[in-house]
Amino acid sequence: MKKRKIVVATRRSELALAQCRQTLRALEALDPSVEFEELHVVTTGDKIQDRPLSEVGGKGLFLKEIEEALLEGRADIAVHSLKDVPPLLHPGLALGCIPPREDARDAVVTFDGRPLSAVEAGRPIGTSSLRRALQIKLLRPDLEVVPIRGNVGTRIQKCRDRVVDATLLAQAGANRLGVAHELSETLSIDQCLPAVGQGALAIEYRVDAPDVLELLSLFHDRDTAHLVAAERGVLGAVEGDCKTPVAAYAVREGDELWLRALLARPDQTGLERMEARAKFPSDWQSAEALGAQIGAALRQKVEGTSAPGS
Repeated sequence: MKKRKIVVATRRSELALAQCRQTLRALEALDPSVEFEELHVVTTGDKIQDRPLSEVGGKGLFLKEIEEALLEGRADIAVHSLKDVPPLLHPGLALGCIPPREDARDAVVTFDGRPLSAVEAGRPIGTSSLRRALQIKLLRPDLEVVPIRGNVGTRIQKCRDRVVDATLLAQAGANRLGVAHELSETLSIDQCLPAVGQGALAIEYRVDAPDVLELLSLFHDRDTAHLVAAERGVLGAVEGDCKTPVAAYAVREGDELWLRALLARPDQTGLERMEARAKFPSDWQSAEALGAQIGAALRQKVEGTSAPGS
């Protein structure tokens, strides 16, 4: 029997290809009647490597060309890191599958494997994430936070070459690339609250393709979807982007959803934290609404605090 072909749009980075291929292997195992063809796309975010994303338009720059391929019919689905996906999608596209989540925590790489606590005062630690920079300054206010761009391998090498003494990575990315042995330590959720959707993937598709959605539903993880929906509700309510230090992380504990979130101004002042527990939501919309309530309250608190010098 001839197999049905599905074209998958993906970025060409090592991590994007790794997580795409791992996802496709899982889908092929669930439905052997399907075969996948990769369409490699170079995005605007891939082209800009000399400036922090916060200066050039945010993480949505990693999606524009991929979504164009979907809308033009050159691709049927796309596999994304969920933390790169803005809260609002093109009306012709939707997230058809949220697979089970990887480790959501942040991790540290140091030049010689020492823990973060042992990095000498005054030494540089590289990150272009305002969220990570804010929380690292709370842990180690005596370190100099400097911007750093590049893929996982590039950032590890810059650390080994001591361009910086330390850098931060997503634990999930290191796991998917098989380089977790390069990490010096993994930070706890209390030490560094993750980015919205960190560790989770999302498969995007055209809403006019119900047969594709049927395939994607085989790999959809309901609990993960509702947890990240709550996190994305926070992001949408605070209108967060790469210029905003925002974090949110939700877990399921029994019949409850526990959501923690933080927000600060773009200059990293006015930090506020909130958390909530609620009955585990029955659908994506309820979870998102819970997150939106927390996000709106956080935004009100941050906007209500006095800015420095005011």
